[in-house]
Order: sequence, then C-alpha cells, then structure tokens
Amino acid sequence: MLICGVKVTHDGGVALVDGNRLTFSTEMEKLDNNLRHARIEDLNVIDRLVRQAGYDPTAINHLVLDGWRKTTKAKTWGGQELPILLAPYRRGIRDADLLRPYPFNTLDIQYLSYPHYAGHVASAYCTSPFAQRGADSYVLCWDGAMFPYLYHFEAGNFRRARSLGPLFYLLGDAYHTLAQQFAPFDAPIEWPHTLALPGKIMAFVAYGEPQESAVRTLADAYEGAVTRVFGPDGPAGDEQINEAAGRLILQLLSNRTVLPGTSAEDALASVHAFVGDLLVRSLVAAVERDGRRSGNLCLVGGCALNIKWNSAIRRSGVADEVWVPPFPNDAGSAIGAACCALLTFADDPYLRWSPYAGPALNQAPILPGWTSVPCSVEELAAVLHSSGAPVVYLDGRAELGPRALGHRSILAPAVSAGMRDVLNEVKGREGYRPVAPMCLVERAGEVFDPGIPDPFMLFDHDVRPQWRDRVPAICHVDGSARLQTVSVKDEPRLHALLSAYESLSGVPLLCNTSANLSGRGFFPDVRSAMQWGKIPRIWSDGVLYSCEDS
Repeated sequence: MLICGVKVTHDGGVALVDGNRLTFSTEMEKLDNNLRHARIEDLNVIDRLVRQAGYDPTAINHLVLDGWRKTTKAKTWGGQELPILLAPYRRGIRDADLLRPYPFNTLDIQYLSYPHYAGHVASAYCTSPFAQRGADSYVLCWDGAMFPYLYHFEAGNFRRARSLGPLFYLLGDAYHTLAQQFAPFDAPIEWPHTLALPGKIMAFVAYGEPQESAVRTLADAYEGAVTRVFGPDGPAGDEQINEAAGRLILQLLSNRTVLPGTSAEDALASVHAFVGDLLVRSLVAAVERDGRRSGNLCLVGGCALNIKWNSAIRRSGVADEVWVPPFPNDAGSAIGAACCALLTFADDPYLRWSPYAGPALNQAPILPGWTSVPCSVEELAAVLHSSGAPVVYLDGRAELGPRALGHRSILAPAVSAGMRDVLNEVKGREGYRPVAPMCLVERAGEVFDPGIPDPFMLFDHDVRPQWRDRVPAICHVDGSARLQTVSVKDEPRLHALLSAYESLSGVPLLCNTSANLSGRGFFPDVRSAMQWGKIPRIWSDGVLYSCEDS
C-alpha cells in the first residue's frame, strides 16, 4: 500500500509512506531556499517528488490531503487554478469520529481529506514508541486556531481515537496574542509572522519572574471572558466550541488584561506561567476524570514546541512517559495526513520512520574563491577545537520538522560566552535568543538536569552549576538549555564528531543552530551556504570547504 500525504496550506509538504515505512517527507520551505512556512502553489510538485523517490505516482493507493478551514486553491497543469476541497480544521460538531475521511474528486483526481487535528493526533501516535509497542496512549493536541483537545487511543481499537473534549477554552494563539501586549516586539504582528513569535517569547520569559498578582489577574480575566461567551454553565453543545468562540474569548481577555506596575519582562513571564499552569492543571484533571487509563502521553500541535510547558507536563507525573515528535507543528501535517490513512487502512498503526527523511542535498558547483579538502569528522573536531570558530555542517538528508538536528546545522564550540552573540549576529537574531547544545547522550546527565535522552530538542533542561562557566554559550539567562542528545545508534557520525571533540577539549557538546538564510528553510546545498558567506568553513559529506578570502 502506497500512501501520499499532502499539506497544501502554510507549511506545505509531501510525505510518502510505503507499507508502514516513511520513504520521505519534504516541506516546501526546505526546497530551493524557499520562504519559511511556504505553501504548495503547484500540485505538480507531488508527482515530481514521488518520481524522485523512485515511485510511479499512478501507483499511489491513497492520496490524502490535510484539512483546513475552507476551500483553498493550488496551481496545477500549466498554471490552471482549481479549487481544492479540504476537510475542516477539527471534526466533532456532527461526528465525533476523528478518523472518518472526507472523500473528494477534483478533475478526476480522487483523494481523501482528514481534519487538521486528526493529522496532528495521528502523526503523534503513529510515530510514538507506544504505537510501536502496541500500547494505549493519551494524545494532547493544541494548535494555534483551536482549543487543546485530549484524545485516547486504545491498542485494540486504534482506528478510533476517543475524544475527551477540550481541556479549556484558549486557542493556541493566545500565547503570542497576549504576550504582544508586553513583549519587546513591534506589535501588532500579523500572520504569518506570528508563527515565529512563540519561540521568541519563550526565550524572553527567562528575563522576568511571574508575579502572583498578575497571574491571578489573567486567570480572573479568562474566567470572566469564558462566562461572557458561554454563560455560567459553559458551552451548551459541541457546536459552540469553535474558533470563533475562541477568538472572542481571546479578545475579551486581551481587553481586560491590564497589569499596572508590572515590568514588561515580568508581565511576559506571568502570561507564560498563567497559560502553562492552566494547561498542566487541566490536563491532570482530565486524565484523573478518565481514570488514568494509560500512563503514556503524546503532545502535538504547534504548542508542543513549547519546551517549558512540555517539561512541566513531564514533571507533573500525569504520565509515566511523554512523547513529542520532532514535527509537532504543521511541518508534520503531510506525515499526519498519511498517518490518518495508515490508521484507517493498515493493520499496524506504527509508522517506521527516521527524523532524517527530508530532502537530500542538491549537487551544485562550488563558488570561485572556495577550496575543498577531504576532512573526516575527527579532523573536523580538531578544526573546531583549534579555531574556536563556527562551521556550517551539511550532511545527508534534511531533518523533519522545524529544528536543525545536525544535518542542516551550524556547529560551534560553546566554551566562549561570546559565541552566542556571534551566532545570533550571523543568523540575524535578537541578542536575547539562546543557542542550543548538542551533547553526547551518555554524558548529558553529567552536564544537564535532568539530562535524560532528548534527541529532538523538545524539553527544557537546566545546565548544572559546575558546567555553566565551562559552556557559557549554551547557558540561557535562567540557566536552562534546549538540549539535543546524540546517540551512536541514532546518529553515528555526529556521535563520532562529538566524541572526538570531547577527547580534545574535555567538553562533550557543541553549539547547534540551524543553517539557513533569514526567513528561509534549511540550506538545500553547499553552494547556498557559500553564497550566504557569513561563515567561511563548510563541512559536507567528508569534505571541508574554506573561503580563501577569510
């Protein structure tokens, strides 16, 4: 069985599943230095990517499109535009079956479409260790334009995800909408630029402290807004629980959110604490009401990129094991669409996948003024150690999702406090933004707390006090770090690089940030990094490229 999942709206992408194996997943932003969050403008890209993977597009058994809020348009066949009908954002008004498909036919192309939330939920469960073990799991999905919904998968009935309803009535967009009233941004910021805000806000909250009075003010304003919209008894039925209600609640909450005498930094930290506390308390209460039928929990949707909330959920004890895929936001929606069909038509719900199933590097000639020499990862470690300077590291196929995990990265020693400023400057980022560490998994517990395996940078870790002066570049102002652990099993070449660097420096980690043009996807080839030109060394596939003028 061949399944092709497609997302045509923002963060557009194409994913191909052969049997139960993910063959590839390509996000449009990772092709040709495209803009971040690029959509699919021409459906011919589906055929092109499928053929590049060695498959005949006519052999696809199920073409599946991710749902959205309305009919969209995509160019195809010589620029002719045609309407593309999509499933809704969330299902439930008249049908609680999350995985019931919507069949469509456009210009004799038959395809299925599942609700947007269904794709998120399916991608989280199907890629999880719980599906691999055939185990039950809760799935919490919270995306920008909808409330946080909790679902439950039963191992013996995985074709139907049981909905436990919304945890509360804040859209995922509440985080950046409320924060813009206090954050150091030029507000208001319009979509799609708002998609980049949560990461900036999450970094900036470290500069403030939550104020009890401010958190209480926010909580009271929220309760008042919900009562205004739904009445004292809450929503009368599922048809009232929609995005429009969420936008109204958010507007009423924003109008009443006045925090006199609170600094911008503390106000922002208070917003973060209010939403995070509400999330954890509501999740714990919902699982308890359900009888804690599983100790497993998946987190998905754009809000699952919030590493501090993920860590708070893990610390709460609501689950024995918490799983977040490396693509919890819409970057994973093409995979999610395919996983919906996998859950519908296959006998095994587990998707066999790799986090490095993105596009391969393009082959392009190097620019004049650049030289190349063979260079092993051990030799690269020596270059990093002796120079103390960053290197663009491009290797194999690209990562899935929004985080660079070592295949489209800029790597640098972390032993100088100034390295964070260097990396933020070359990336054109704000000076308050932290830089993430990439660390040997077997040494992570020594450097970080908790320091447990976290291969996808999706949880918060504290840098242990005895290490903060040794690796200041990756230590945020609050002592935290967005850790990526590297194991020899999952990424042997990166593990060898880190091991060689540790043998020279005594430090088992390097700085890791994404290799891309500002506002664009990852570099698709070495030549793009050369044209960018801000870092004079590039390593790729055993070759070190250097700019002669540097």
